Amino acid sequence: MRIALLEDEHEQAQNVQQILADQGHHCDSFPTGQGFLSAVLHRSYDLMILDWQIPDMTGLDVLREVRAQLNWPIPVVFLTQRDSEQDIVQALDAGADDYLTKPPRRAELVARINALARRSNPDVEKEELQYGPFVVNTTRRTITLRGESLTLTDKDFDLTLFLFQNQGRLLTREMLLERVWGLTRDINTRTVDTHMSRLRRRLGLNPDNGFRIKTIYQRGYRLEGIAEASDASNAGDTIETESGA
Repeated sequence: MRIALLEDEHEQAQNVQQILADQGHHCDSFPTGQGFLSAVLHRSYDLMILDWQIPDMTGLDVLREVRAQLNWPIPVVFLTQRDSEQDIVQALDAGADDYLTKPPRRAELVARINALARRSNPDVEKEELQYGPFVVNTTRRTITLRGESLTLTDKDFDLTLFLFQNQGRLLTREMLLERVWGLTRDINTRTVDTHMSRLRRRLGLNPDNGFRIKTIYQRGYRLEGIAEASDASNAGDTIETESGA
């Protein structure tokens, strides 16, 4: 997973990053709330870990801002020295999914993060997934539309599955390159644009089939149901036309 950590104590941040790296996760650490928000609202992360007491604002303020602006319910864990029942209740009521106190116990931190990952993507281990008229078989690596098999390359299949599993979520080009192609951020992102343009045609992503891929200007892509169009217009995103892909 890509994890964003809000922690102003350098040694503590390094400790958490090392624990997560040992489990194969990538963790970016930020010492201020404003820096953290700028990153989370403009990049793609799978999970957030928040300290409560930071120099420029509180972890609760950061959480409220994320819940108000982010277009998908990203899992959030508080990791803080504050351990009163009132603090825990306040954080959970504000939208946190879990709460841990410092210093974190390695095995417990990993287990709780893995549990949140499973809850946020419950379909990850299923063999057959249905998204409207599309049926994805993850074992045979096939996709059908109303019973008709679609002709897709292996990479097209991987990209389509990732889009469906992250429906409604902004996915940056860099994230797609890392997750689907296994490439670094330095690779030319036109690779993503070319595949997205092709998927629009091959999958029949149009109102009749209930989905469309939107290109978010200078940021990435979002797969959304046609019924979600009005919600997207309220999210403050600037949209390119399809020809921009």
